[in-house]
Amino acid sequence: MKNATLRQLKTFETVARHLSYSRAAEELHLTQPAVSLQVKQLEEHAGLPLFEQLGKKIYLTAAGVEMLRHGRLIIQQFREAEDAMAQLKGVSGGRLNVAVISAGDYFFPRLLAEFQRRHENVSLKLTVHNREELLRNLQDNQTDLAIMVRPPEDPGMVRRAFAPHPYVIVASPQHPLAGKKRIPMARLMREPFIVRERGSDTWNSMQESFGDHLAQLNVAMEIKSFETIKQAVIAGMGVSFLSVHTISLELQVGNLVVLDVQGFPAMLNWYVVHRQHKQLPPVAIAFENFLMSDGAQLIETFTRFKLKP
Repeated sequence: MKNATLRQLKTFETVARHLSYSRAAEELHLTQPAVSLQVKQLEEHAGLPLFEQLGKKIYLTAAGVEMLRHGRLIIQQFREAEDAMAQLKGVSGGRLNVAVISAGDYFFPRLLAEFQRRHENVSLKLTVHNREELLRNLQDNQTDLAIMVRPPEDPGMVRRAFAPHPYVIVASPQHPLAGKKRIPMARLMREPFIVRERGSDTWNSMQESFGDHLAQLNVAMEIKSFETIKQAVIAGMGVSFLSVHTISLELQVGNLVVLDVQGFPAMLNWYVVHRQHKQLPPVAIAFENFLMSDGAQLIETFTRFKLKP
């Protein structure tokens, strides 16, 4: 094992976490053959197979389980060394490691750009995940800060709300309900809905917002992509429940309209989350403070959606 490299360990850990070479390649921005080569080289150093294939799925061998346990400890030691160096650098020159749920990628890069403008020489690592992946990243210490809508109730996590997150009902400008005032919920229930998949963060937010009315919802399609949902709504195939932060461009050019439905917008919040005992580097602390002080105003500016009093 003396010739094994950190890169091989990180590649192996990513494959073991996903139990998939293709998903590991996607996360690492490598080709699948390159990922397979790194794992094969590590297996040669170990002298034992680390994965076995049964049917179309791969599983860790007993040697793989042990390698994963030790590999994660080694990777964690390197992360702690990086954090220690970042502490010495302070904010300027530090490395910000942050992850965000998919709804946030419509505005979040601009928040990061503004933070970099105020703090020179800050480098960034940004990843975008669904809620389940985001929580796993936090638990596995893969990120310093997570930006999300529905923070975990885990007492081992610190969560701070920094900006409102409104959800609205959207439709094509040609929809019969476009321009109507104070649309009753009962009338809305007659419309076909195009929604995010069950279990997604948006679905859970919709479930909370609709309450008992959710059972009456006429779900025409479940789609995993915000962009596909928006295109379907623009085409007149139905209405949808979406975050205003995912539709700012469509509202500005007039491809979508917000329906005036009683009880909407549904108000949630954006949260910044980190592990309670995580030793955050100064750059992460500075970014968290930046979100708390300026995040709400900047998001409103970027998305051009101002809540009516």
